[in-house]
Amino acid sequence: MQVTSNQFRQKAHDNLNDPTLQRALKLVKVKFVPNRAAAVAEFGAFEPLREAGKEIRNRALADLDVYLERFEQEATARGAVVHWAEDAQDACRIVTGIARNNGVKKIVKSKSMVSEEVGLNDALEAAGLEVVETDLGEYILQLAQEAPSHIVAPVIHKVRDQISELFAEKHHAPRKTDIGALCREAREVLRPHFLGADMGISGANFIVAETGSTCIVTNEGNGRMVTTLPRIHVAITGIEKVVPTLEDLSVLLRLLPRSATGQTITNYVSVNTGVRGGADTDGPEQFHVVLVDNGRSRLLAGELKDMLRCIRCSACMNHCPVYQAVGGHTYGWVYPGPMGSILTPSFVGLENAVDLPNAATLCNQCGVVCPVKIPLPDLMRKLRERQMETGLKPWSERAALRLWGWLARHPRLYALGTAAGARFLKLLGGREGLIHRLPPAAGWTGGRDFPAPPGKTFRELYQKEN
Repeated sequence: MQVTSNQFRQKAHDNLNDPTLQRALKLVKVKFVPNRAAAVAEFGAFEPLREAGKEIRNRALADLDVYLERFEQEATARGAVVHWAEDAQDACRIVTGIARNNGVKKIVKSKSMVSEEVGLNDALEAAGLEVVETDLGEYILQLAQEAPSHIVAPVIHKVRDQISELFAEKHHAPRKTDIGALCREAREVLRPHFLGADMGISGANFIVAETGSTCIVTNEGNGRMVTTLPRIHVAITGIEKVVPTLEDLSVLLRLLPRSATGQTITNYVSVNTGVRGGADTDGPEQFHVVLVDNGRSRLLAGELKDMLRCIRCSACMNHCPVYQAVGGHTYGWVYPGPMGSILTPSFVGLENAVDLPNAATLCNQCGVVCPVKIPLPDLMRKLRERQMETGLKPWSERAALRLWGWLARHPRLYALGTAAGARFLKLLGGREGLIHRLPPAAGWTGGRDFPAPPGKTFRELYQKEN
C-alpha cells in the first residue's frame, strides 16, 4: 500500500469540505462512541479489567521471544507450519510460495490489517492468483479499488447510495437501496468463491502460546468459512499479537468488543488450532501461520514500545476529534487515527509521515478509552521531540521555539515580550475584540475569528486581583 501520509494537510482540507464524507463519518459519533460508553457502564468494574489487559500485554512483550517460541512448538505439534517474516517482502514471498507449491488458483480472504500493511493482495495478484476479499466492507473496497479507512469498519467513509451504485455497476444487476437486499446480493456473489477456493487467508487478533492457536474476532460468518472450507488456511499476523494462555485471551476478549463496537462479545469468536483431524468434519488440510516483524522488533527496543500493546480495537480513532472530522484516508497508510499517528512513522519512517504526530489535539480522549492503557499523547509527544531533534520541522517553527525557549529562561524579558504582545493583539482586535486576520497564525484565522486578549498578561491580571 502506497504511503501518502505527507499529504495529510491537503487531504484534511479536502475531506473537511466533502459533504458526503462528513455525512458518513457521523456514524462514528452516533454509534461507536455511545455504544462503547453503554457497554463499559454495563460491565461495571472496567478500570480493573483495563489494568489486567495492560498487564497481560506487558507480560507478553517482556518475554516476546519466549512466548513466540512456545507458540511455534505448540502449533507445530498440532500439525501447523510456522513461518517467520522479517519484513513485508518476506511475508509476501512466503504466502505466494505456499500458494505456488500447492497449485492454488483462487484465494478467499478474511479481514486482515497486516495483509494490508505488507501489500499481500498486490503480490498475490502479481503472481497470477485470484484473490477475493470476503468481509463485506473489504469486498466493497476491493470493488471500488480503495484502501480501508477504519480498522474495524473499513468502509465507514461510504454512504448507502455510493455502495448501491457500485454494486449495480460491478455486479451488472438492478440497483438496490435496501440494506438487506444489498447484503444478500453480496452474499450470493461471494458464496461460490468460498466453495471454489483452494486457500483461505485470515489475520489473527491474537495467537495463544499455550496451545499454538490463532484467534479471530468477527461479526460476519465469512471468517469461519475462510478458515475451514479451503484445503489450506494461512493466518498472517504481527509478532506482538501473542498472549501467554487461553485465560489471558479470555480477559482480552472482554476488552476488545466492548472497546471496538460496544458489544459484550462479537458474533463470531473463532479459535483455530492445528489441521483437520480424522474425526473432524471440517478444517484445513494444511495450516500455515506467518509471523510478521516488519519493524516491530525495532519498536520493541525503543521508547515507543508501549504501542505494541495495541489490540486494534479502534477506540482511539473513534473518540479522536481529528479522525471524526477528516476520516481515515487522510492519514495516508494502513493505520489511521492516534494509533496510526504512532505506528505509521514507526514502520515507514518519520520522514515519510511528518504531519501525523501533530494530527492530534493531545486532548487524551484516545488514552482514556484505550483498553490496554497506551499513553498515546505521550508517545506522539516523543515523536514531535524527535522531529525537532532531526530537523524535520520547518526552520521557522524551530527558530520560533528556540526564541521562546530563550525568553522563558529570562523571566524579565519574557514578561516584557508577553506584555507587548498582549497589548498589540488587543489593538489588532479593535472595537469588536475579534482578530479577523493574524498573518503568523493564518491557519487559525482563515476560517474563524480569534478573540483578542484584554491587553494585559495573566500575571498582570492576577497581581491586580490579589
